Amino acid sequence: SEGRDAVGPFPPRWDVDALYDPDPEAVGKSVTREGGFLDDIDQFDAGFFGIPPKEAAAMDPQQRFILETTWEALERAGIPPSSLRGSATGVYVGSDGTDYGQEDPTLSLLDGYRATGGVNSVLSGRVSYLLGLHGPALSVDTACSSSLVALHLACDALRKGECERALVVGSQIMTTPSAFVSFSRLRALAPDGRCKSFSANADGVGWAEGVGALVLVPLKQAQSEGLPVLAVIRGTAVNQDGRSQGLTAPHGPS
Repeated sequence: SEGRDAVGPFPPRWDVDALYDPDPEAVGKSVTREGGFLDDIDQFDAGFFGIPPKEAAAMDPQQRFILETTWEALERAGIPPSSLRGSATGVYVGSDGTDYGQEDPTLSLLDGYRATGGVNSVLSGRVSYLLGLHGPALSVDTACSSSLVALHLACDALRKGECERALVVGSQIMTTPSAFVSFSRLRALAPDGRCKSFSANADGVGWAEGVGALVLVPLKQAQSEGLPVLAVIRGTAVNQDGRSQGLTAPHGPS
């Protein structure tokens, strides 16, 4: 929103000196030292959400950020979160999964909380549980299109009457550098960490983190309730390109 470049150095949680190597053949290394990262992913007001500290420590940071972001989205829409308890409100979260705890053996000491702290289904279920929502709760993983597919499913559910409103979230937080390492070996990672869409200079993907949330309601309902209308979604669609130019490559017509 400020017109700044949001791509910068690797976060302090990673050892950049040990991780970086410009040679894509180097095992366990990244050809870039930059990406887009969220600050303070270890910070969370667990007490505000009624979550014990031990459980909070076992939670994937995505769960924490999703709770905070959906709460803020409801407040910005003028909807008291407590007013939704028992309502047919759906939660649709798009994320390509979690790597939280994969490199920290101490998390195995956190008893049963680890079982709910690092699974995709709880990314959406945590919101429904906190707010007492009775609508659908879906966590969607379609890789780079996850948040858009979640939006599509939410729109479809509203049209079918499966829910009366929907919270739609897109989430991506990388607690380990595994995505950088694996795509370096594929020679699919931009060395400067930046995507160059539609450019002849495009040389790979650039990874980044982020969490965003929308409150979806039918337009007439939003108008009758006096909710701020930021945009109108006139249509959505989902498909696949099948066996085209490669498993990981996007396909324009699709």
